[in-house]
Amino acid sequence: MLKHSLAASALALAAASPVLADNPVPEDVTLAEDQSYTFWLLDAIKSMDPQINTDVEGSDVLRNLFEGLYNEDAEGNIVPGVAVDHTVSDDQKTYTFTLREDAQWSNGDPVTAEDFVFAWRRLADPATASEYAWYMELMQVENAPEIIAGEMPPEELGVTAVDERTLEVRITTPLPYFLQMLVHASTFPTHAATIEEHGDQWTRPENMVGNGAYVLDEHILGERVEMSKSDTYWDAENVVMETLTALTINDVNQGLTRYLAGELDRVDIPAGQFPRLKEEYPEQATSSPYSCSYIYMMNVGEKGPEALKDVNVRKALSYAIDRDIVVERILQGGQEPSYNWTHWATAGFEAPEIDYATWTQEERLERAKELMAEAGYGPDNPLDLTLQYNTSEDHKKIAIAASQMLKAIGVNITLDNYEWKVHTDRMQNQDFDLARYAWCGDYNEASTYLDLFTSYSGHNNGEFFNEEYDAVMRESKTAEDPLPLYQEAESILAAEMPIIPIYHYANVDMLNPQIGGIPTENVMQTWYGKDLYRAAE
Repeated sequence: MLKHSLAASALALAAASPVLADNPVPEDVTLAEDQSYTFWLLDAIKSMDPQINTDVEGSDVLRNLFEGLYNEDAEGNIVPGVAVDHTVSDDQKTYTFTLREDAQWSNGDPVTAEDFVFAWRRLADPATASEYAWYMELMQVENAPEIIAGEMPPEELGVTAVDERTLEVRITTPLPYFLQMLVHASTFPTHAATIEEHGDQWTRPENMVGNGAYVLDEHILGERVEMSKSDTYWDAENVVMETLTALTINDVNQGLTRYLAGELDRVDIPAGQFPRLKEEYPEQATSSPYSCSYIYMMNVGEKGPEALKDVNVRKALSYAIDRDIVVERILQGGQEPSYNWTHWATAGFEAPEIDYATWTQEERLERAKELMAEAGYGPDNPLDLTLQYNTSEDHKKIAIAASQMLKAIGVNITLDNYEWKVHTDRMQNQDFDLARYAWCGDYNEASTYLDLFTSYSGHNNGEFFNEEYDAVMRESKTAEDPLPLYQEAESILAAEMPIIPIYHYANVDMLNPQIGGIPTENVMQTWYGKDLYRAAE
């Protein structure tokens, strides 16, 4: 759990002397001759474009190829990236960032304030068709909603290059967590000339120009990503790890086998295997809180099944899922059962009292049967639904268990498995009944979860639209203490049940003990290759 408040992060940043970073290697460590790090990806990365990418694994790669205004350290504090400093106006609505003079693109061009202006306008521009355009709106950047809606040109966005080294950002509402939002990949700068020259092909290795600590050498979709240290990165002299390799392996068990064979330095532990691996490999098997929540999203929109428009049916489906079985018998890796949306370890968050969370599973199941009967369903008139999930043996195990649990209340579940891209495309097109979904926080504050179910969200694929919920979340942006409003939002979700919360994540990994610099105290689990090193055996 993150121990530093947002205020503490801001103070730490203000006190920093950010000309150069420190070398990440402790004095008592002897480095290995081979400075390479190979990590596991479950799915193919849909896009290497910072303004287009939507998934966590893509962000892990982009964080190494590009750099935003700020980064995070191992504890989750904000530390300088391209920006070395900033000032905030008295009304907390204008941020002025000073950019470092030695920041360069991989082709040698200087990184300027105009590069951020270009990227942010591009993100908000409807022509880009970014699923993350809404992020500009969440950041409260001036005119973002109108630009996203096509009512204003992108040039009206509240971001200005005062000069090459000075970036001004104007927001409409003070946000105490605004700086934390700047570590997200969608806010990273992009090189305008490269995009203009190559169009959609600009992210190919031979075309890409980035400003991160690494450059892209190879990307074979669904197979591997190869990155090597960039000579033009401003802090290249303190970057120890020479190469980063990501291998896409859809089978988690195969991933573990390849880790044990020495082909990977880090891999997720398959469901149910953490206790055994912790006993056999105590220095390698790790579990720590991770800001992600696992749910089944229900399609309550026009294209969704009629039955899911009945709140009693939705509640019955949720009540019938035995979270303890999922966590204690299937996963067994330190995850926690969830009855709400926001991850329990999110900074400053306290979940409200949710009635069904205090019931026994027998009480939940009995109430679920009653609600289904009231809705006209039961053993003699079962409800037929499909449950869609992306390829993973772990997701499959949970889906099979859920289908058996739902059968007990008269619901026949057909399981549909798709590769990640197809799965997410179908969700975006509302082509599903129930769908496995997980959200990992973009920053360590509850709004990163709760904004997702607003009507203006870019990821509200189940089309849960609720005016009261929207009003609560809009009010939270100006509240001195937003926690009561966040709790009210969670209570609305529990009352309307557009999702079935299942569990809150833990990061359950096998990690090569030679690899140093992986953060474990940051609930966001944000890592940078530039902070890693390989110690000698």
